[in-house]
Amino acid sequence: MNEPPTTSWEDSSPERLYVITGGRSGPSTAVHLDLVTLVVAKGHARPEMQPEQAAILRMCRSPLSVAEIAAYAGLPVSAVTVLVGDLMAAQRVYVRPPVPAAQLPDLALIEAVIDGLQKL
Repeated sequence: MNEPPTTSWEDSSPERLYVITGGRSGPSTAVHLDLVTLVVAKGHARPEMQPEQAAILRMCRSPLSVAEIAAYAGLPVSAVTVLVGDLMAAQRVYVRPPVPAAQLPDLALIEAVIDGLQKL
């Protein structure tokens, strides 16, 4: 006797991801989205939006990375990049690369400053 599945197709099946992304494997925009790209919502979700897109807009009132969105939404990063790309095309989100780490000054400059301080 077959036991009923513990989760429905809506939870984790490839069919669900196919429906969510419209069968696409990449974003519809030319902007490169990677794991650390930050996403910020420009407005609120609308009733006609897909539930997953609406959830992304609610999540991104404060900047979140693509990886964080995927984790919170329980979706693969590839699906999230498609959804964020669609939201970008609809001008519903703003994306930006993360703030780069501060660049350290040249080691020779640091040594010259230390040498100058020691001579004081």
